Amino acid sequence: MAEAAVPKKLTIFDLQAKVDRGEKVFQVTAVDYPTAQLVDRSGVDCILIGDSLGMNALGYSGTVPVTMDEMIHHAKAISRAAKRALLVGDLPLGAYHASTADAINSAMRMLKEGGTDVVKLEGGEDFAPVAAAVVKSGVPVMAHIGLTPQLVSKLGGFKVQGKSAETGVQLLKDALSMEKAGCFAIVLEAIPDRVAQVITEKLTIPTIGIGA
Repeated sequence: MAEAAVPKKLTIFDLQAKVDRGEKVFQVTAVDYPTAQLVDRSGVDCILIGDSLGMNALGYSGTVPVTMDEMIHHAKAISRAAKRALLVGDLPLGAYHASTADAINSAMRMLKEGGTDVVKLEGGEDFAPVAAAVVKSGVPVMAHIGLTPQLVSKLGGFKVQGKSAETGVQLLKDALSMEKAGCFAIVLEAIPDRVAQVITEKLTIPTIGIGA
């Protein structure tokens, strides 16, 4: 009996090729091994190990308390399940905020210890230099703008972002800055559909909407 063929592991270039063909990119969050197995077999493009696991798996009230060690613990399990999908590891609050050196070290840990393919970090224009440094170090980065849960206190709660003309323009600047920094994709969370549409049209990299 012939062995089942090992599925082709997706890369950031496969995602870009889909977008270039006018196709959508699908990403689903997983917090443990069995969930990741099911998600991977479903044929999605990306599996996100989000710091939302702090709420979904660890019982925290938000993402702020989540540590790098906790993220890596879950990433190890999920990476053993993901044979096909691109595996995205979230960098938690504090893992990349003090310095670019911290950011690079955290990103390397996520790949080496957690087994992810890429990392994701929250932040816009102000964090573009950090993203650029991580990309330059050799680690692919997925950006995340709009509602950024790690900084929810600064945003005044879990609210839709970019509702005014001024904030909508800033989100576009954030997105363009992250693309220029070398990010291969960008998550748009909780922003108006029109703003998300404009950003998607202006960028050449894939955009992934979460309530956007």
